[in-house]
Amino acid sequence: MFVVMGATGNTGSAVVETLLNKKQPVRVIVRSADKGAGWKAKGADVAVASLDDVSAMTEAFKGATGLYLLVPPNYGAEAWLADQRQRMDRAAEAVQKSGVDHVVFLSSVGGHLHGGTGPIRAASYGEYALGCIAKRLTILRPCYFMENWAPVIGAAKAQGVLPTFIALQAKIPMMSTKDIGRIGAEQLMTGGYGKQIVEMAGPEEYSPDQAASALSQILGKTVTAQHAPLSAVVPTFKSFGFSDEAARLFEEMYSSFSKGAIGYEHPDKLVRGTVTLDEALRTMV
Repeated sequence: MFVVMGATGNTGSAVVETLLNKKQPVRVIVRSADKGAGWKAKGADVAVASLDDVSAMTEAFKGATGLYLLVPPNYGAEAWLADQRQRMDRAAEAVQKSGVDHVVFLSSVGGHLHGGTGPIRAASYGEYALGCIAKRLTILRPCYFMENWAPVIGAAKAQGVLPTFIALQAKIPMMSTKDIGRIGAEQLMTGGYGKQIVEMAGPEEYSPDQAASALSQILGKTVTAQHAPLSAVVPTFKSFGFSDEAARLFEEMYSSFSKGAIGYEHPDKLVRGTVTLDEALRTMV
């Protein structure tokens, strides 16, 4: 039995779909039974638990051959980093108490770094916390999600602009969450050994200008990428409901990316996905 957290999200749902398509037994963990109804109809077992309840998580993890673990953030938390670390500690405690043999943990590019990485600091902490207790640990370090473009597609449709904090011609690794989930499922089925790092990217690197060009073709209208200054990060993210600390961590992350300070630990060993940016954008549109 493979247990999957985050089954209602992008990467988690891709993990579950992949496993079910391979005829593997799956248990999804959801916060309420109604959120698991769709998966139950497809043949998955459903467990109700939250990151606030170690006992419920422990019970849900028991008997698992492998666990896909991600720790969803609460970006409204005032002390965001401390809150995320506490969530990670509770998840790690449940892993230890349940005795699950193999954990596939969704971290991030730059997870090996320990400062100046903004919200990635929480992923780094998760790698450390699980590394201390997991029998077998596979750490996934994907790059910028292609689906991060989804919230600004409305602006592209309405105004013909694609706002971004990334330099317009800077080609960076971008990856579809479908590929991330697929690779996560494959790692679960492989079984893992010791501690492994799987660093991932899409089939090629893309720039905001390329994203705008692809959207122009998809929408049948001119879309232009529009670069926003880093000084706009905090007010923009706070307008989305992020706490001041969470918003400032994102400012730190974008600043580090712009300086080239965040990257892969083993760039020569990247696992490449197959979904192109054009395909991902078409799905989002």
